[in-house]
Amino acid sequence: MKKIFTLIISVAAICASLASCDAILDQESPSTFGDQIVFSNYDLTEYNIFGVLHSFGETNNYRGRFLPWYGFNTDIEWYNGTYKPGDGRYDIAAYNIASNNSQLNLSNGPYNMMYSGIERSNLIIEGLRNYGNTDTDAGMAYLLGETLTLRAMIYYDLIKAWGDVPARFSSVNGESIYVKKANRDVIFKQILSDLEEAIGYLPYPNTTKAVQTNDRVNKVFAEGLYARIALAASGYALRPDDGGEGTGDLGTVRLSNDPELSKSSLYPKALAFLKDAINNGGCSLTSDYEAYWKRQSNLSNLPFDGETLYVIPFSDNRGRWNFTFAVKANGASINGYTIASRGGDAGPVPTMWFEYDADDQRRDVTCVNYSWGKNGPEVAGIGSWYFGKYRFEWMTSQPYTGGNDDGVKPVVMRYSDVLLMAAEIENELNGPAGARQYLLPVRERAFAGHEDKAEEYVAAISSKEAMFDAIVKERALEFCGEFLRKGDLIRWNMLKSKMDETIGKMMDLRDLSGEYSYLTGNILHLLSDDEQSLRIYGLGKGETAAPDASWEVEEGYVTKYDDAKKTGFFAEKIQGLYYVNPDSRQFWPIFDDTISNSQGNLVNDYGY
Repeated sequence: MKKIFTLIISVAAICASLASCDAILDQESPSTFGDQIVFSNYDLTEYNIFGVLHSFGETNNYRGRFLPWYGFNTDIEWYNGTYKPGDGRYDIAAYNIASNNSQLNLSNGPYNMMYSGIERSNLIIEGLRNYGNTDTDAGMAYLLGETLTLRAMIYYDLIKAWGDVPARFSSVNGESIYVKKANRDVIFKQILSDLEEAIGYLPYPNTTKAVQTNDRVNKVFAEGLYARIALAASGYALRPDDGGEGTGDLGTVRLSNDPELSKSSLYPKALAFLKDAINNGGCSLTSDYEAYWKRQSNLSNLPFDGETLYVIPFSDNRGRWNFTFAVKANGASINGYTIASRGGDAGPVPTMWFEYDADDQRRDVTCVNYSWGKNGPEVAGIGSWYFGKYRFEWMTSQPYTGGNDDGVKPVVMRYSDVLLMAAEIENELNGPAGARQYLLPVRERAFAGHEDKAEEYVAAISSKEAMFDAIVKERALEFCGEFLRKGDLIRWNMLKSKMDETIGKMMDLRDLSGEYSYLTGNILHLLSDDEQSLRIYGLGKGETAAPDASWEVEEGYVTKYDDAKKTGFFAEKIQGLYYVNPDSRQFWPIFDDTISNSQGNLVNDYGY
């Protein structure tokens, strides 16, 4: 059985790379009897599913290339540092990526490795349909539902990053090694159909042994994923003309022409799934927003917590999430380990802190303006903010030791997303009256201790347009640093307009003009009692005089910039939020290594 499992995984990994694999496919395949033993046995099938999960942790797949690079820049998140054309890292963030990009043009990069995961999924699905007895065996039905959901998630990530890609819903054979791009609508319809089927097989969270943890698929996650994909499929995106995918078409930002993917077709079903998740899924929001994120830094067995619906299931010594996105550490001693230049690669745009109400507990959890130096926390400067949801100092049960992997398991979906998707779809179908009930819990949690402010805010939303605007803002406040924003802005057709708005705000901030004219340009800071963070004073309205003599003044904190010398919060840094029109670069190119191994079947669109 181990031999069969190994062969399944090996063939999948090699074929998915789109390099020549005729010799392998000409070998005699495992016998029908062997497949029957594997896919009629729960444990052996589960081992194969672990092979799909293993693909996420491949060095240059989700672990080291997709998660660290997909999702910014947006109106709320950006790559920290100064944009330098020709630098592969900055080119990705600033929408100037090329097909030979040094970070992603890899034979084992995320595009090829995602297809490895899809091929492994295809083999499992075929095996289970043939031998799994899924009609009568709930355990085998769960494994089929899990695999269908994982394949749907991978395909959705492929479309997010590359737009139109090949559709592979059966295992590779000698005639299907090389295929052209498919219209993404074909894939959308298939994975939505797959999720409908999977939802019928999957249990609610924490109701069976398999779904007691956040790293295995459950019904609520699948229902939320259906809604997330439905929103994308029915929304705007850069698309070639129908039939023009894979011909070099520049594309236009438009809706799908397929009536099956219209809002009127998809929204009612998506809302029904979300309502089932809300009413029957046993989920809830963690009452304390900061406590939620502290917990996410200290999980190994990932028990279901009510809010986390699915995480990327990295092992305890795999994954580069905090390594990339935690509050920056540079020579700091944290939890007994010296950490040299880790974290801080990206962060909230400097204006994001100001978007929060002073009583919103998400503000200081999300937006951090200090880094860890040799002597502890120190002011980072107005141009360099960090995602406070991710902190090395919070990794207490399994401290980060400074290596290339940290074991943090990135959240794929939270219950708050289910609620806000329900609010958005309910509002579109029926207006704000029904949508308020889904927006309110998210807002109340954010304003813990000031719930009356949340209630008054939500009650005052009286029109469909006002509710939509509130949801656009709420998703920014709730999910900053979780990299959902790029997909949201694309489907709303707001990517460039919102980024332009943020560029304008950043220019006002550095010049202390517009809504930031109340600032003095200086701040005060004080080490917190726990000695793990800095308290910042002087950014809020009315914060001018020091609360007491213990606060240290930072002169010219905002205005210490020089456009000519390109230092501080200078204009070119701000305008580098994008270098090429982001609406014409919503997707990455398929990279040269993959194109050259496709036997002429793959061609880039979108002007690459």
